[in-house]
Amino acid sequence: MSGVSAQSKDSFFLNLRFLLIVCVFIANALEPLIGINTWADRWYTWIFMFHMPLFVWVTGYFARLSLKGEAGGRVLLQIMAQYIIFQSLYSLLDKAFFHVQGLHHSFFAPYLLLWFLASHFCWRLLLLAMRRLPPAVQLTASITLGGLAGYLPFEGTWLSISRTFIFLPFFILGYHMTYEKISLLLTPRIRSAAIAMSLLLFAGAVWVSAHLQTGWLYGSMTYTELGHGEWYAGFYRIGIYMLQLTASAAFLGLVPLTSGWLSRMGSRTLYVFLLHGFIIRGAAASGIYTYVHTTYGIAFIMITACLLTVLLSLPGIKRAAHLFIEPNVDWLLMLFNRLAEFCPKSWRTASRIETKS
Repeated sequence: MSGVSAQSKDSFFLNLRFLLIVCVFIANALEPLIGINTWADRWYTWIFMFHMPLFVWVTGYFARLSLKGEAGGRVLLQIMAQYIIFQSLYSLLDKAFFHVQGLHHSFFAPYLLLWFLASHFCWRLLLLAMRRLPPAVQLTASITLGGLAGYLPFEGTWLSISRTFIFLPFFILGYHMTYEKISLLLTPRIRSAAIAMSLLLFAGAVWVSAHLQTGWLYGSMTYTELGHGEWYAGFYRIGIYMLQLTASAAFLGLVPLTSGWLSRMGSRTLYVFLLHGFIIRGAAASGIYTYVHTTYGIAFIMITACLLTVLLSLPGIKRAAHLFIEPNVDWLLMLFNRLAEFCPKSWRTASRIETKS
């Protein structure tokens, strides 16, 4: 594997990222039909076993090149800008066009899918705080924090605090992952076994949805909200981690290894992630779900979600939406460093965003 180029190494993770954003789109499109159609329940539950842990994992992998220094500061500022822009846009559309009732719009309560931006911001800060610790200690600490997060005495959706700690172990695992490590597990025999396991989990997804509250897979609810106020409820989280790790490892067997159009679209998943919510919201408001609740309707929704994912991954969408999805934050970077000049000399260096990574 030593002769594999850096681009080829990243292709696997880019391919994975695209397949995951397809799963995100499908799951969100199927959500209004949960409890109405068995096939919707099966696909939805199967996807939720792995798609969020794996998305956090692959995000951690790509954070390796931009965690510290100027690159890290720029990413943090960009995440903050994206959050402010899209939290405002989605809230405005809900109020002015979709007239959604019962939603609490606040910058301290991330709007639906925007929890990922808030948590990504925090994952980077937490990993920076732990960067001097050995990886094994980082992982142990993150699993402990993930288990303790369920005992919070307030709603876990506040600033996405529950998901931040619950999915932190996957971010740390991804950060310390290399292609050389993962390639050892990508032999034809292991991939075949992984695909078989993934199909087995899909077959058992209906049983899981009937016996396991989906909130455990969301990671956004405290143990009290899940109906488990016992002191030992944290051990249930360990069991969920094991299920998610198994489902995630199994799904990796479905990911192509070669570089190509899938990899190129995988480099533009941010656009699908931030824009597809408008389509989902519009579809829900249109009343289309009253006509597509049959098995054929489920197939139609899933195929449409796949096609729209491809559409939103096209270069033209990136050119059109680049300014507000990947806003230029250089001016914020300069402002931050200017303000740091007025800080006490004892911590000025720590406050300033370095110009070298």
